[in-house]
Amino acid sequence: MQNTKEKMKTVVAPALKAQFGLSNVHQIPRILKVTVNSGLGKGRDPKFVDTIVETLRKITGQQPMKTKARKSIAGFKVREGMVVGAAVTLRGERMWHFVDRLANIAFARIRDFRGIPEASVDKDGNFNYGFTEHTAFPEIPPDEVESLHGLQVTITTTAKNHEEGLALFKGLGFPFVPKVQK
Repeated sequence: MQNTKEKMKTVVAPALKAQFGLSNVHQIPRILKVTVNSGLGKGRDPKFVDTIVETLRKITGQQPMKTKARKSIAGFKVREGMVVGAAVTLRGERMWHFVDRLANIAFARIRDFRGIPEASVDKDGNFNYGFTEHTAFPEIPPDEVESLHGLQVTITTTAKNHEEGLALFKGLGFPFVPKVQK
């Protein structure tokens, strides 16, 4: 079985080129980067911040950056400079490895998973998906989980519109559910 990067080069790219009638290989939609982030939400405990950072490090294989509040918001009890989450940006081989695990393993491990809605691909062809539990990733052993938290996965592409982005992700094996006609 070939990995996602090889599949992109040998199968998906030629199919996209033919489907959209592209003349130049540089016009073919491709993945630029993957961003994985998690916010603290209501948890202000410093230990919870460390838990999120460690979880993202295990999932991505890269050290996350702690994100800080840009300005104070009294209603949310947030002060400027306070740690409000953590984020990782993946490029290169780590990015392809993560996309491969996401499409082939993580989605299959979500409880009551029926497929990804096509609305997860925005008008610019980028993919966004929010996990309610971080336990969908195989790197997280369920018996070691102290507290559950969600995370957001954003895949940035060079696609020009929703259709190109959707075709790219379907070609890579993302399990989309068809739109229901009203």
